[in-house]
Amino acid sequence: MTRLCKTLTCLVVMLAASGCANVSSVTSQVSSYTSWPDGRKPGHYTFERLPSQQSQPAVQDKLEAAAQPALAAGGFEWVADAAKADVTVQVGAQAHVDARRRYYDPFWGPWGPGFGGWWGGGRGGVSMSMSMEPAYVQMQVDVLIRDKRSNQVLYETHALHDRLGAVDDRLFPYLFEAALKDFPQQAVSPRAVTVTIPPDNR
Repeated sequence: MTRLCKTLTCLVVMLAASGCANVSSVTSQVSSYTSWPDGRKPGHYTFERLPSQQSQPAVQDKLEAAAQPALAAGGFEWVADAAKADVTVQVGAQAHVDARRRYYDPFWGPWGPGFGGWWGGGRGGVSMSMSMEPAYVQMQVDVLIRDKRSNQVLYETHALHDRLGAVDDRLFPYLFEAALKDFPQQAVSPRAVTVTIPPDNR
C-alpha cells in the first residue's frame, strides 16, 4: 500500500511539472503608482542597491538583468556611469511558498482513514497515508524609479504572480514586463496583466 501511495504521489508531481513546462503566458496582479511628469522622457538610468542587496551581488545581478528588457521596452537606456543617469532604478523580488499536505488513502479517497480486514474476522487495521499537493507559490517583483537629482520617487510598481509548483526564476522577466506594462500612465490598481511567453522560452 505504501508503494502504491508513493507511485500516486510521483504521478501527481510529474503531471504538475509537465503542466508548468507548457505555460504559454503569465498573469500577474499589478499595482502601479506614478508622479511621473507629463512630457518627461524615460532617459538614462542606473541601478541603485540597498545595503541588503549589496551583500548578495550575484543574486541582484540576475534580478537586474531580468528587469532590463522591460525597462528598455519602456524607453529607458542603461548607463554604467551614474553621473550620466537621469533616474535611478531599484528592483527587488520576493517569493512565498506554502507547501500543502493532505491525507489520502488509495482505496477510500482523501477523506480520512480506511478500515479493512477479512470478512468474518481475521486481521484488520487502519490505513492512512499522507501525500504532498503541489505547493502554492507567490512570486512578486518590485520597481522603484527615482529622479537622480532630487531623489523624488517618480514611479512605483509591483507585480504579483500566483502559481502551483515551485519558484521559477525564469518567470521574473515576464513579471517585470507586466509591472512596467502601463508606464508611465496611472492605471487601475490592482489589475490583471497577462504577458505571453515566446515559444522558444517555454
